Amino acid sequence: MSKIIKSGRREFIKSSGLLISGIGLTGTLSCTSQSSTVTNKIPKWKGFNLLDFFSPNPNSARPGTKEEYFKWMSDWGFDFVRIPMAYPSYVKFDRSRNITPDEVYQIDEEATDRIEALVANAHKYNMHVSLNLHRAPGFCVNAGFNEPYNLWLDEEAQDAFYFHWSMWANKYKNLSPDKISFDLANEPCMREDMNDQHSKRSAVPGDIYRKVAKKAMETIKEANPDHLVVADGNNTGSSVIPEIVDLDIAQSCRGYFPGIISHYKASWAFKDIDNLPEPKWPGQVGDKYLSRDMLEEFYAPWIDLVKNGVGVHCGECGCYNKTPHEVFLAWFGDVIDILGSNGIGFALWEFSGSFGILNSGREDVDYEDWHGHKLDRNLLNLLINS
Repeated sequence: MSKIIKSGRREFIKSSGLLISGIGLTGTLSCTSQSSTVTNKIPKWKGFNLLDFFSPNPNSARPGTKEEYFKWMSDWGFDFVRIPMAYPSYVKFDRSRNITPDEVYQIDEEATDRIEALVANAHKYNMHVSLNLHRAPGFCVNAGFNEPYNLWLDEEAQDAFYFHWSMWANKYKNLSPDKISFDLANEPCMREDMNDQHSKRSAVPGDIYRKVAKKAMETIKEANPDHLVVADGNNTGSSVIPEIVDLDIAQSCRGYFPGIISHYKASWAFKDIDNLPEPKWPGQVGDKYLSRDMLEEFYAPWIDLVKNGVGVHCGECGCYNKTPHEVFLAWFGDVIDILGSNGIGFALWEFSGSFGILNSGREDVDYEDWHGHKLDRNLLNLLINS
């Protein structure tokens, strides 16, 4: 697979003259492919994020993924799971105080064994597994844990980042890219205050993102040159990364645009959740008219990547349970139709929970009983038929 990716990327650069100078400042390609027959260089995987190791606290109360979940996913035709990991969930340190730089290296093998067991269960049911550092040393898009340094600014943090990826790459050095991929850092961005969930965010400077991603890729490929490496879009996953199109790295977009639909009344996304305009799709929401046309424009740079030989996947997508269900399904149907018609697969943010197909807690859904779980059959059918 990696040879295909490399070949496609070389043709991309050769045919379009697209080096860094050939890309607009917004991250949009300055030219598009003239061929509509080019397909995505990575498979159109469809599936879910599994949040077993999402919290930096390994003793969090979130229920773990059961083996029967994988059977249901497989029976329904899904073939992909992404495992967003918080590195503190698998290191040893005194949790009564902030972690130190030295402790970032103290791997808890019992914890990593649990992650490997989850991966093995996924593989048992023929799922591709994407390992992701949702919280990497020195960075997370979310607050809730005090980092000892900054991934984008401090070499000490970058060295720790490469160490963790070397560990995971070597654990799976004998697996093919059909089975495993390595998603470097979840939703990169610069944050004014790492401890404030609502602090202002901006894109990571492109040269810095390239430096960190390139070294991480090289570190992973030292274990196996065919390992598939994925980089999340810049500016919290929303923007293509023109600075790395010449590298053997696929890119991952998000299915959360616009946020007023996907994260309606989500306290971590909006400060004043009680005064948000009512979501509609399509329709006037606040000062904007929301429609499929705006989605087409938003995803155009990602589609250009696909057409020009860079692998693209949507690593996270979906909608919080406070958005009216009919609005969610109408919007999400457009999102995954745009992605799917361009060969881009996706992973819903969680299988069971407030974004999931099971036990979402929506108050306007006529749930189907599924082995004691509450199944959103309409959402499931939308995913299956995408």
